[in-house]
Amino acid sequence: MRRSLKLLGISVVALVALSASAVSASAQIVQSLNLSVGVLMPRGEDARINHDVWLANLPVFRFEVKDFTGAEASGEWNLAFNDRFELGLGGAFYQHTVPTLYRDYVNKDQSEVTSNFKLRTIPMTAVVRFIPFGRPGQFQPYVGGGVAVTSWRYSEIGDFIDFNDNFNVYNARYIATGVSTGAVMLAGFRAPIGGDIYAITMEGRYQTGQGNLNTNDFLDSKIDLGSTSLRFGFLIRF
Repeated sequence: MRRSLKLLGISVVALVALSASAVSASAQIVQSLNLSVGVLMPRGEDARINHDVWLANLPVFRFEVKDFTGAEASGEWNLAFNDRFELGLGGAFYQHTVPTLYRDYVNKDQSEVTSNFKLRTIPMTAVVRFIPFGRPGQFQPYVGGGVAVTSWRYSEIGDFIDFNDNFNVYNARYIATGVSTGAVMLAGFRAPIGGDIYAITMEGRYQTGQGNLNTNDFLDSKIDLGSTSLRFGFLIRF
């Protein structure tokens, strides 16, 4: 955790230096706040990392990776050093639960053996945006990138089958937590609302990351935290 936070701090300093290098020492810093809601889509089956727990679970449990698509809320504080470069510091929250059951096994009374898989992520990000044209009060497309330090929690809770004990069904709670560091890439635009103070925003993000799991509790050793998100927001400049 400390190592990840230290890395975020170093990355923030580097991103600030990169932004500052693009402007003169006398440039005025314009600040803005962007609040967004959107949808997060985990990385698909064909792109997930090796030893991902969801890939290991798919042949056993009845669910799909796309079932974890869910709502995301986010906020970001932006520092614009000139009309072309901007530093953004923000955070987001995603949590989604997927009910599951075994594909090929049932209880002795023929009822389903059910459980819930749940993932929560809270990324803290530092990004730099490049705005190739447009000024506040005008339509502004942009691209950017940066780093994310993500606090995550993954759980599988419910009834499970012990295949080594005569197919005995038992109740259990398997929970893993951690902090993951990854890259962020983004693109989007801002459309003004009656001037240069307010704007509506739309942004797409791709983020990487992974967490380590205990194979005594889960079917494999990692969880791929990579995702794509689409955010719709409201921006206020100060």
